[in-house]
Amino acid sequence: MPLLQERKQELISDYQVHETDTGSVDVQIAMLSDRISKLSTHLQSNKKDYSSRRGLLKMIGRRKRLMGYLLKQDPDRYRALIQRLGIRG
Repeated sequence: MPLLQERKQELISDYQVHETDTGSVDVQIAMLSDRISKLSTHLQSNKKDYSSRRGLLKMIGRRKRLMGYLLKQDPDRYRALIQRLGIRG
């Protein structure tokens, strides 16, 4: 379930660190969080979709690694990001 181009641009503009930023850790975590939430709702209605479940777990692991990196680099930015996204840290 890829993100639509409009939604992707919206996430980039909301979470970018500087004006030309498209791939910072904040933006990557925000995009993954959006995809994870959409895939989670899909899996609630399609319980036997095991390949999508595997993809979901891979995305969660990737987001967790990025969040660990951000926590090591800048703990204040990490706390602010998880507060904005409404996820556990």
